[in-house]
Amino acid sequence: MRKKENVEKKLIASFKELAKHTPIEKLTIQEIAEDAGVIRSTFYHHFQDKYQLLEYIFESEVIDPVKPMMQNDMLDDAVVLIFVQMLKDKEFYGRVYRLQGQNSFESIVKKSLYGTILEVIEEYSPNKTSKHKLLSHETLASYYSEFLGFIVIAWIRDGMIVSPQEMRDLFNYIKDHSLYEMIHEME
Repeated sequence: MRKKENVEKKLIASFKELAKHTPIEKLTIQEIAEDAGVIRSTFYHHFQDKYQLLEYIFESEVIDPVKPMMQNDMLDDAVVLIFVQMLKDKEFYGRVYRLQGQNSFESIVKKSLYGTILEVIEEYSPNKTSKHKLLSHETLASYYSEFLGFIVIAWIRDGMIVSPQEMRDLFNYIKDHSLYEMIHEME
């Protein structure tokens, strides 16, 4: 098990370093493997492609630390931690968010958030249904993952200059106010 983790760490470090200088779309598996000191086939023993590696990085570095907070009804702390974790590797996330298309970073963020939020909803209310027909566990998870994912991507796009605490406050403000309340408060 240790050897597998060590190889994954090398591949992650290689991918992150190369992504700082080369757009993800142009990075090859061969380059990532060589930089990590392994052969190309070793990469494929761990990851299907570079997009799965990117998803693994985001989930292990950002989502996994947040899960226990979400599972313990600490949403505010979880939202702050998402931004804190991403700030630790600001340069990397500042580059990968630009990844567009079928394997966009935005879709990776939203997919990861969706899975975690759905898991939390199902733990809290495994057999409960809403009085509203269309408000299923999946719909609720989709809504919150889209909303939080959008805020994460906008924050990265704007240079990650707003503090994690301010991002939590923004998340809560939008979540807790109607569209019309927010419009009337604008100057």
